[in-house]
Amino acid sequence: MSPLGQITMAGEGDALVGLWLDGQKHFASTLGADVTEGWLPVFEETCHWLDVYFSGADPGFSPRLNLRGTPFRRAVWKELLTIPYGENISYGELARRLGSSPRAIGGAVGHNPVSLIVPCHRVIGADNRLTGYAGGLDLKARLLLLEKGSGR
Repeated sequence: MSPLGQITMAGEGDALVGLWLDGQKHFASTLGADVTEGWLPVFEETCHWLDVYFSGADPGFSPRLNLRGTPFRRAVWKELLTIPYGENISYGELARRLGSSPRAIGGAVGHNPVSLIVPCHRVIGADNRLTGYAGGLDLKARLLLLEKGSGR
């Protein structure tokens, strides 16, 4: 359980492939039918990351990730990982960086399979508007406030 409610993790081998908040759009959408329950070492590292994050600090590391998706989506998610803790970027700026349209970027951001760690909540609309978050805009606002409250 987290301050945001139940979190579900998925892993394969030594990598995290999914992290979703219950009720999130596209919940577990990258998982196949052959899912089994169990505990992997990467979950311990992920729990540590989450503990540090929810304490209001930048974890400063990331568990090993295996992001599943189209090449375009993986490129967008990789770019999301470059957004510093406590900072934001617009969909338009991401589109400019990746040579795409803001709408295409929004689709990829919305299908991020590793919430929080791949910081899709840091992507905002034009004029600093909160828009588009699979966990809901209230949750997005809470996450941004958590990061801003860290003093960074």
